[in-house]
Amino acid sequence: MKAKKKGISSLLLQATVKFTLGVSLVALLVFLPAGSLSFFNGWLLMGVLFVPMFLAGLVMTFKNPDLLRSRLDAKEKQKEQDLVVKLSGLMFLAGFVVAGLGYRFGWYILPKWVAIGGAVVFLIAYVLYAEVLKENTYLSRTIQVQDNQKVIDTGMYGIVRHPMYSATLVLFLSMPIVLGSIYSLLIFLLYPFIIAKRIKSEEEFLEKELDGYIEYKQKVKYRLIPFIW
Repeated sequence: MKAKKKGISSLLLQATVKFTLGVSLVALLVFLPAGSLSFFNGWLLMGVLFVPMFLAGLVMTFKNPDLLRSRLDAKEKQKEQDLVVKLSGLMFLAGFVVAGLGYRFGWYILPKWVAIGGAVVFLIAYVLYAEVLKENTYLSRTIQVQDNQKVIDTGMYGIVRHPMYSATLVLFLSMPIVLGSIYSLLIFLLYPFIIAKRIKSEEEFLEKELDGYIEYKQKVKYRLIPFIW
């Protein structure tokens, strides 16, 4: 019991540190270029991004610590996938900075109601993301096959093969709308191409390493978006 409590305390500390760093980094990338803390869209993004993340982290800490532990492990072992992660990081950096600069220099900012609508879409996508995590406890942030891992083909996995990426596609494309920046949205439109590259490599890996995945591909035809791809 003491070892379990110690493990949870250590995990909670690790999650808290990463969460704090994430909040600090996004705040710097958005508000520093904006040159002001009065950037409403910036606060709106911080709220919809980090409040659900904080609550989800608490739930996973006590309900499924192994899943949280795997989600915190962001070090990609495959060289090609490491490049995909770095490209995604550059996309976020550029997109957030451009949105902040747009506020500072008075570039066109989407109406407030559009940004709020984007926030609603973001939260809906976050619920879908949470549902995917609930359906597939093997999910990690890196491409790997865990001990006793099985193919999941129920729920959203019966519609598309990568529902987590489907959810993140909506999440990430709604972020620049929440920030009210058309220019940032143009940058984030790179994400579908980035994630397509990751999916292609991931499926090649899973075909070799995960029993039943080839049969699953034959059963569920679409990767990311039903009836499209």
